[in-house]
Amino acid sequence: MRVLVAELKQETATFNPAQSRYDDFRVYYGNAMVDAYRDTHTELAGAMQVLEPEGVEIVPTLAAAAVSGGPVADADLDRLLTECVTAAQGCSDLDGAYICLHGAMAGESEGDPEGRLLCALREVLGDLPIIASLDLHAVITDQLVDMADILVPFHTYPHVDQFETGQRAARLLLRLLRKQIRPVKARVEMPMLVRGDELITATGKFGAAIRRCQEIEAEPGGLSAGVIIGNAFTDVPDLQSNVLIYRDGDRSGAEEQALEIARYMWRHRQEFQAPLTPLADAIALARETAGLTVFSDAADATASGAAGDSNAILKGLLQSDWTKRALVSVVDSPAVAAAVEAGVGAQLTIPLGGTRDPGRFTPVLVDVIVESQHDGDFLYEDGTRGRGGRVVVLRAGPITILVSERPVYVVGLKVFQAHGLEPTAFDLVVVKSPNGFRTHYQELASRIVPVDVPGSTSANLRSLPFQNCRRPMYPLEEHAEPPFDVL
Repeated sequence: MRVLVAELKQETATFNPAQSRYDDFRVYYGNAMVDAYRDTHTELAGAMQVLEPEGVEIVPTLAAAAVSGGPVADADLDRLLTECVTAAQGCSDLDGAYICLHGAMAGESEGDPEGRLLCALREVLGDLPIIASLDLHAVITDQLVDMADILVPFHTYPHVDQFETGQRAARLLLRLLRKQIRPVKARVEMPMLVRGDELITATGKFGAAIRRCQEIEAEPGGLSAGVIIGNAFTDVPDLQSNVLIYRDGDRSGAEEQALEIARYMWRHRQEFQAPLTPLADAIALARETAGLTVFSDAADATASGAAGDSNAILKGLLQSDWTKRALVSVVDSPAVAAAVEAGVGAQLTIPLGGTRDPGRFTPVLVDVIVESQHDGDFLYEDGTRGRGGRVVVLRAGPITILVSERPVYVVGLKVFQAHGLEPTAFDLVVVKSPNGFRTHYQELASRIVPVDVPGSTSANLRSLPFQNCRRPMYPLEEHAEPPFDVL
């Protein structure tokens, strides 16, 4: 059997004014994508690990993935989609396809790139089986659901089951190829946007819903089950939360189970919101903490699509006479250029921040020493490659600042370690992630503080200028009601 494999992934924050461009995507073609992903902790690696021992020939086409960011410019999105579809058109004698998606991608004017891609691939592949994997922060559209035989979402947050999700998808694809199953689906829509620690699947109330999904998948007739909560910063018409259940020929059973889980989620909607700490209070907590404090700057989370150029916490530290060792990051291409020109060891006064999202942030002048320069090419914890452009490390008194030309994920430790910085050597580390960082820092930190600062991915959802998602929507409107009886 021959199975087409492709990837198109980005989590988009439409409130980020800095558009994503083609060059922001890490693109592999043909066999190069197999070589790049085989030894990684990714969905593609998991799928290959299942398919190849079964004698399936992997037919690689295109893998394109980018750091979360602003909307993809129309011309660049068209190019990505065209390249993916053209690669599929060049394949012959196929038996099925596995497509790895994020699900919360958005273009400058296209609200459903993944659905558009699957629709185009369906035209190429006809009625061949198509399985797609998704992040549980995907935005579920009718087109996405209709064009895939089965959608397979993550089951963990923070996400640690990428490899396993690829395995789940591949096993289902094998059963489809062998005509062993007849999938039917049930979808329940919930007009709610969710954030906060209760979404941590290992400890929060969301975990109970996900464990129910796992039980459904494990029982006779269960195929795929998930609660897909959307990315609250992808402000498109279909943004909301969904329960999606696939069973083998049992539509009424799927509908009953999806409704059960949706009712649970709606009953706990108030708890699926994020408590945040004002910056001044957060700094006071860090000052009194022995050991490592981690600030979660979810409002400027490059992992959620923000621009990465917030200097709000940096300003707060500078204005508070901070004396302990702190490690922060900012995306600022002009600052990198100035530091590179000045050279290692140079002392200069440099404006930092506010170059990509100037409506929210204004540059702050900082007296710094240039400590090191780097090419910004490194590996994340999962084995995939980070591309920060040129990177410099600056020091402003007790504050060390990692400055990159391009956005990078500031979630794990390796983004710092790759540039000569060991987070555990600091008293305070600022990560740009709402909760994904906990996988890496939970055991290392004496205190974790979600900080309430401005940004295009703020967990304070009412602070964001929603224009396109369905309304009423909880918590934007308290009176939002679901299209089902809550009981």
